[in-house]
Amino acid sequence: MIEVVAAIVERDGKYLIARRAPGKHLAGYWEFPGGKIEEGEKPEDSLQREMWEEFGVHADVGDYLGDNVHDYGSKTIRLLAYEVAVSGEILQSTDHDCIEWVALEDMGNYQLAEADIPLLEQIAAHA
Repeated sequence: MIEVVAAIVERDGKYLIARRAPGKHLAGYWEFPGGKIEEGEKPEDSLQREMWEEFGVHADVGDYLGDNVHDYGSKTIRLLAYEVAVSGEILQSTDHDCIEWVALEDMGNYQLAEADIPLLEQIAAHA
């Protein structure tokens, strides 16, 4: 099982999601940003590293919101979600072809990666 972290970044009632770039696993699907936890890395450290690598922003990792285990067939992931505050503007991603700030009630208009969908309930419970 691959452990992956997701950053739940909220600003003005909207949440950051990013679309997987062509050529990547799940290309075209939207997800909460984050990435694979490297060996020996704590989830919080992984989120800080991923937010810096992908968006060039410093991340302040807050509360753990929950997790979801999902089997994609070729791999099974455990996705751990944390509230994250960032310093600076997020204008583009090095790992995604598009980013959006979306209200929870509008998430249904985006094709979210299956592992990310259960996180919506966890986010709503903490909102």
